Amino acid sequence: MISLESRVYPLPPYVKSPPKKAPTSYESGGKRLFDLSLTLLISALIFSWLVPLIALAIVLTSRGPVFFVQLRTGRYGRPFRCLKFRISTYRVRSGYRQAPIRESELTAVGRFLRRTHLDELPNFFNVLTGDMSLVGPRPNTLQVDAQYWTVPGYRQRQTVRPGIVGLAQTRIQPTESADLTLKPHQFRYDRWYIRRHSLLLDLKICWWAMTGSLKRVS
Repeated sequence: MISLESRVYPLPPYVKSPPKKAPTSYESGGKRLFDLSLTLLISALIFSWLVPLIALAIVLTSRGPVFFVQLRTGRYGRPFRCLKFRISTYRVRSGYRQAPIRESELTAVGRFLRRTHLDELPNFFNVLTGDMSLVGPRPNTLQVDAQYWTVPGYRQRQTVRPGIVGLAQTRIQPTESADLTLKPHQFRYDRWYIRRHSLLLDLKICWWAMTGSLKRVS
């Protein structure tokens, strides 16, 4: 049921949080409570029927596992297994593969899931396990992060839990290319969020992400 990309890239030493002012009540526990409460509510109202439907559609239209697991960089630089729906034609891969998946490899269901970002619904399981947050910088693959560890300030992204959606994803037009020229621009949004995140900002980002997904569906 699960496909796992297993080649591991060298990781830097665990990232230590820089000295800063005392955390707010939201940072110290409120954000985690927000993550769990909203995730459980959404799971009960939507995922209980939507996830089985998507899984059934994947099984009926293509051969292979329902879920796809890829190692991503988590908080403090620790790798974790990021869970997603499989959207491409299944084949046993001999080595590590980095997105993007070519258009020709997408299944009919996968093309829709990618366009609407519904392929990322299993990320909510990562929220429950504590590897991710609802809102935060999107986690990169180990290969991508290995290219940026030497960039000044880049490791600041790893001082918070990565998110299902980030401020950058709601402000930058989505692209299917792996154009690295977008990375510095995205990085600025991530750093701005880390410095200013709050319950109100997280609610705004969730709203922007939801309305954006509805527009893509329509």
